[in-house]
Amino acid sequence: MYFPFLRGRQFELLALRELLENDLIGDNIIPIIEPVRLSSSLLKTVELFNKKNHKLVFVQNPSVGAYPVSMDGDKQDENPLYGKLKIELDKVNVIKAYIFQDNNEIVVSDMKDRIAIIDSVDDISSYLEACKNEKPLYTIIPDRRSIKRNVKGDKIILEDSFIKQKRNVDYKNNTDEFFSDWHREYIEEGYSGFSDYSIVGSEYSESGFAPIAVAIHIVYLSSDDDLRVHHFVSEHNINNRDIAGKFGEAVSELKHWCIENKIQETKGLKAFYDYCDKGRFPGLGVVKKCSIMHHLELMSKRLGETK
Repeated sequence: MYFPFLRGRQFELLALRELLENDLIGDNIIPIIEPVRLSSSLLKTVELFNKKNHKLVFVQNPSVGAYPVSMDGDKQDENPLYGKLKIELDKVNVIKAYIFQDNNEIVVSDMKDRIAIIDSVDDISSYLEACKNEKPLYTIIPDRRSIKRNVKGDKIILEDSFIKQKRNVDYKNNTDEFFSDWHREYIEEGYSGFSDYSIVGSEYSESGFAPIAVAIHIVYLSSDDDLRVHHFVSEHNINNRDIAGKFGEAVSELKHWCIENKIQETKGLKAFYDYCDKGRFPGLGVVKKCSIMHHLELMSKRLGETK
């Protein structure tokens, strides 16, 4: 079972909806959304998962972003979106999750049929208190013995598999690297599933900026069934001008390399091919969306849920 951990930003949510609308992720893929703001896109995403009868994990007390503050800075109950979202979150396909951290208030006393998320040994005591009557459906943890031995019941391993660089141009120093092997090792290691932050990484930032280089990250399965990630980086990176031209350089390299290496095609990968053929730049947000879509569809195929 794969639990991709995504922040509820626009293009992460769009990636999930497009995959779900096209039936490209199977039941072995249960996304985790940590909402960063209350938005119509977040509501639409949860609505679609309920409509499609597909499981979704929703973090009730996110550790990053502006949620539960509304888009206009008002409290949740003053925004009509929240009332609609609350109805959707109470439906059977949504599994509520809670992060146990010192700076995160836990507002639940019974964890039955819910998911706990632990990152540190220091969070164990509050976790055990909340779970003293009923164990959670799953507990999501890092692969640390000091945490694992204190957690009872089914566990999910969460690992940040993406090695994030400070600058996009730095990916040129190591264009192909190991990503993960948890998809084949998690059961043997005593876990009920595995989780990662896809090609985004765990680091969260509210602000964006025009990059000097454009980088596209494509996850693929190697001949020995490892997940690896290949970085495609633009060539002419003197300043932050001509982002569209730099995308053209990166996506052209992507298409050539993926075809030459017979990388399994997905809807996300085909979209990159199409942008390359048409000489079109869809925007950096769409680039991230397509990379996430490719990763999740690839995992669904690897886990045997979609053809």
